[in-house]
Amino acid sequence: MGMPRRLWVSVSAVVALVVVGVGLYWFQPWKLWVDETVQEAAPAAPPVAADAPEAPVADSGSGTPTPPGPVTVARGELISHEHATSGTVSLLRLPDGSHVLRLTGLNTSNGPDLRVWLTDAPVKEGRAGWHVFDDGAYESLGRLKGNKGDQNYTVPAGVDPAAFTSVSIWCDRFDVSFGAAELTRV
Repeated sequence: MGMPRRLWVSVSAVVALVVVGVGLYWFQPWKLWVDETVQEAAPAAPPVAADAPEAPVADSGSGTPTPPGPVTVARGELISHEHATSGTVSLLRLPDGSHVLRLTGLNTSNGPDLRVWLTDAPVKEGRAGWHVFDDGAYESLGRLKGNKGDQNYTVPAGVDPAAFTSVSIWCDRFDVSFGAAELTRV
């Protein structure tokens, strides 16, 4: 004796709803139409208290002292991988010796579980570059704050930025690079 038709339809409907719910959670297709723009200012030299001794300044070689501030130690241009991606990546050393990765003019697709990674992988064009960034050493600098705009990501203390040669906008959910930049030392 088979399952009554009404029960079969009810069970099928519940299963279909669960499958659709899991699919929506996993793929988050609405993010394809929702942009998140972040406009963070570039890191600046920390303010000096009025009663603090004057900080030494570097000589730029022209005889004009330059105020202490962030120094660009590496730079690169983002190329597209899984999704069209563009923008500039700069690795900045702050006066206190810490480092910040700055994305400027970022423009990529939104997606589930996007991260900013420092990696030691080579940046390859096209499909050949989609999956290479988790093959070697990498350091996650956190979730991508927005898929458009200018953003800063602190490099954790104890991480040597010189050990990394590229940056990837990495989709952790699907293990694929949306875009990447080779870091060229300045």
